[in-house]
Amino acid sequence: PVIGAALVLLVLALIGAGFYTDLLWFREVGFTEVFTTVLRTRAMLFALFGTLMALIVGFNVAVAHRLRPPFNPPSLEQRSLERYRVLVEPYRRRAAIAVCAAIGVISGLGASSAWRVWLQWRNATSFGIEDPQFDKDVAFYSFTYPFVRFLIGFGFAALILSLVASAATHYLYGGIRLQTQGEKVVATAKAHLSVLLGLVVLLKAVAYYVDQYGLMFSLRGVVQGASYTDVSAKLPALRILVVIALICAGLFIANSRSRRWALPSIGFALMLLSAVVIGGVYPAAIQQLRVKPDELARETRYIERNREATLQAYGLDKVEYTPYDGTATLTPAQLRADKGTLPNVRLLDPNKLQPVFEQRQQRRAYYGFSKSLDVDRYDVNGETDTFILAARELDVEGIPGGQSWVNSRLIYTHGFGLVAAPANTVSDTGEPTFSSSFEESGSIAVDQPRIYYGELSPSYSVVKTKQAEIDRPSDEAEATQFQYDGKGGVGIGGIGRRLAYALRFRERNLLLSGALTSESRILYVRNPRERVAKVAPYLELDSDPYPVAVGGRVLWVVDGYTTTAGFPYAQRVGFGDVTTDSRGVRQSQAQINYIRNSVKATVDAYDGTVTLYAWDEQDPVLRTWRKVFPDSLRPRSEMSAELLAHVRYPEDLFKVQRGLLSGYHVDTASQLFSGNDNWSVPGDPTIDKPAAAPADWEPPSQPPYYQYLQMPGDTAPQFQLTSPLAAAARPNLAAFFTASSDPDTYGRLRVLELPPSTNVPGPEQRAGTFESFPAAATELSLLSQRGSEAVFGNLLTLPVGGSLVYVQPVYVQAEGTSKIPALQRVFVGFGGRIGYGPTLAAALDQVFGAGAGAGVSPGATPEPAAGGPDDTALRRAIADAAKAIADAEAALKAGDFTAYGEAQKRLKDAVERARRESERSASPSGSPSPAARPSPSAS
Repeated sequence: PVIGAALVLLVLALIGAGFYTDLLWFREVGFTEVFTTVLRTRAMLFALFGTLMALIVGFNVAVAHRLRPPFNPPSLEQRSLERYRVLVEPYRRRAAIAVCAAIGVISGLGASSAWRVWLQWRNATSFGIEDPQFDKDVAFYSFTYPFVRFLIGFGFAALILSLVASAATHYLYGGIRLQTQGEKVVATAKAHLSVLLGLVVLLKAVAYYVDQYGLMFSLRGVVQGASYTDVSAKLPALRILVVIALICAGLFIANSRSRRWALPSIGFALMLLSAVVIGGVYPAAIQQLRVKPDELARETRYIERNREATLQAYGLDKVEYTPYDGTATLTPAQLRADKGTLPNVRLLDPNKLQPVFEQRQQRRAYYGFSKSLDVDRYDVNGETDTFILAARELDVEGIPGGQSWVNSRLIYTHGFGLVAAPANTVSDTGEPTFSSSFEESGSIAVDQPRIYYGELSPSYSVVKTKQAEIDRPSDEAEATQFQYDGKGGVGIGGIGRRLAYALRFRERNLLLSGALTSESRILYVRNPRERVAKVAPYLELDSDPYPVAVGGRVLWVVDGYTTTAGFPYAQRVGFGDVTTDSRGVRQSQAQINYIRNSVKATVDAYDGTVTLYAWDEQDPVLRTWRKVFPDSLRPRSEMSAELLAHVRYPEDLFKVQRGLLSGYHVDTASQLFSGNDNWSVPGDPTIDKPAAAPADWEPPSQPPYYQYLQMPGDTAPQFQLTSPLAAAARPNLAAFFTASSDPDTYGRLRVLELPPSTNVPGPEQRAGTFESFPAAATELSLLSQRGSEAVFGNLLTLPVGGSLVYVQPVYVQAEGTSKIPALQRVFVGFGGRIGYGPTLAAALDQVFGAGAGAGVSPGATPEPAAGGPDDTALRRAIADAAKAIADAEAALKAGDFTAYGEAQKRLKDAVERARRESERSASPSGSPSPAARPSPSAS
């Protein structure tokens, strides 16, 4: 008993510490309203439905006991039960109360988890859109229908539990005699059970009635929503079943007086038979015999409903479609005149360059960068430039001297600085040219660069202690020190709070350490995404928070989505399925058929301040939640102009939309039905097939890319999120989809639609031609023999002058543990022509003629490192090989076999010279690997 009591007290203490520290945290961030509202609602639902369940079951058990027969006939069965009755009777009341209480607790816990359903029902806001079948507002399906289903489920649970408990009580006290001669169920027990069965069937009648609204989400037809069969067969069947169930319920309830099972049993059997025949067989027959032979004609009306609803639900009804030739002839003059797209080509791939940031900007082993870098734009010296950015965060794995509690919780507490590199320029070595604009004295003022809240932050740190914190990644031997002076964290000066947090984090040092003072504060829930999720539990969050420099501080921006699965006729998708791509980030598996980017949240990297802005203030789902939490969101108008300049169209929303757009860009139901015009999201051509992959393996989807480019018809470039779309039946390019992030045109969705007859290669096709391009294949093969490997960067699709140009950077990195990708080559593809050079300008010149690349930054040609051997001979050999291949192809097309033979001899000679020079360079006295010194460009 003592051990048991101690365990109970410990569990209660842990639960209490969790509640108490959560309350303190919500007070610290200023969202106490969220904590108290959710807690109050869950407690109310727990008490209401738990008590109701306990009372319903307890009442029926009490009725069953009261209706027990005064005498039981002598039989072996009753003599055996008599012994149990004698044992139970002294404890009957207490046992019944305990059992009912346990049932109530379990039911209450289940009901409390439905707090979102309850709050949305209580605060429902109209969508102003009615479904085409029942003329009910979408709010009914999104807010009311789920709550009604919850009530029906609770009712069935209560009645079935009551039926089971009552039957057990009747059996124990002789009301049901399974093995006794004569009457098996006494009259009083029969009456009681008849009423309960009647109520179950009556509730089933209600369920049949409600099920007709569930047809709005039917999967029977070609698309989601009530189909021809659902409307013509299933709907009438449900209405008939309602009537049959009502009659059957009446027979059961009437049986409480007649006490004969024949009539209600016949009625119940009829209801089951009707459910099978009318509710199942008849609709299936209609589907097979009437719909399938002429499916398009039957389903056109309902497919059109689905098309219109899906476009509305996903915000695709405002997409602007522009016919785009995609094959127009480009001249060098046109390319030189392009001032918006080509000069801003993002040659640096944020998904490939994290090792460079880590090696060149880590400064100390205890700093690190997120695996996925971010892309944003900033005005520097009057020009808008695109940058690759990352916060230099604390990485506890690299703490020197071991991860003792003092080291990992008191001394090493934060990261430092925002690291940025222009996205379209590189150094002489092919590496990013890190910008000094984001330093404390830079042109983009960052007055407080310390990162206490970030994606890599430890679970908790304690600041304002007697122990100084390590600060600033200086080049000095001794790191500087710092003492936190922000408002973040919860004060733990008192013994009560220290005890609570010691229990929460299972850490006795929080209670015993002498380094803590009355001013000490504990920082926890530090990941920006987790922080926003805690204060806004009604949102789905974008998988990629990104840092921005605003107002002299580093802020994390997190996009929030309001979703529902209750938009009638709209196509449902798995949120996690449609947002998964080659980056490997996976969202929740929630099923949705409506989404809005309704909230922009910021988290201050220094003090953890969370601010929620109502970005889409007209969204009915957000307006519903604003009624629940009226003080938690700020209006969009309160966002500063500086912050507005850095909002981005969120990637996960874009992925959802492009996935639906692939099928729903069509204009008619017949096109949607046939699928002949469908598009597809191309696979990421930079992902190699794994060795153990199955034969039918397909690469994951290509992620969308942020680019600063000028779309056709625009007068200036804008920050866009872009994605090419391929034809579903063939790998050719079909469309180019963009979403604007510019504050003036934010959310503008545009599609450049290519004619179906156009044979512009898609990304996967183009990547294949790049990799097999003779000059490139020869050079990359030689590089791989020298202890290096080529890494292909993001394949960018660019609309220029009525055409589409592909650009792909190629990095070279050393094999081994220290892999630092350096930009060495750039591919350019247009039509059947390919350019491959050390710079974008050189590659453009190869494709479009001399001077075509004059409008873009030529970049610096990498030179040999000081002290290393000159690779001029190797460069000349590679260039000779490339020219020999080109001459051979031209001779073969012309049928000049003599010239072809001469070109083949020159190719063999050039390859042999390149091999010798490669071996000489790879010798111990040779040059460093391309990771340290990139291979010089071909002439």
